[in-house]
Amino acid sequence: MNSSFFALILRMRHIERWGLMRSTIRDDLSQHSFDTAVFAHALCTIGNVRLGKNLDAGRCAVLALYHDAGEIITGDMPTPVKYRSRALHDLYKEVEKEAAEELVSRLPEDLQPAYRGILSPGEEDAPLLPYLKAADKLAACIKCIQEVESGNREFQSALESQQEALEKMELPEVQIFLREFVPAFRQDLDHHL
Repeated sequence: MNSSFFALILRMRHIERWGLMRSTIRDDLSQHSFDTAVFAHALCTIGNVRLGKNLDAGRCAVLALYHDAGEIITGDMPTPVKYRSRALHDLYKEVEKEAAEELVSRLPEDLQPAYRGILSPGEEDAPLLPYLKAADKLAACIKCIQEVESGNREFQSALESQQEALEKMELPEVQIFLREFVPAFRQDLDHHL
């Protein structure tokens, strides 16, 4: 069998994000997925080390790597459009499920169950999903911070929206990350060396 799954997955780098806004820093789906995976792993690790939880940080990172893979087929729908109405949001969720299944169908049959469980997390992943969502928001928040810090005020309201969403999350790991790690994204590189 000639499988196109991984060739399609690597097309993430061609899916631009933030399509309704003028970006000074290029952001594509591949970069966003990587960032989300790093933050998902960090949030779970903070939970495990500092809060005595037993979260599978590796599994959460893998889920994050593939969390938007369906956008290879659908493209990136801007947040204001996706959440414009409940009906549109629900319809888009169905389209995302179909896109994920289309990607899974591009794999050899014996690999499909493993990747289906990654592209469409199941009940066993329920404890990780809040961390995945938080990591996704962190990635968006940090993108907004970087844009605003580089002088692009177009991202100011998006930054405020992302920060508000993160503050509302009832995950102490998010508050720890915001307090201890996010300030460094507002500093220049010399502060990090």
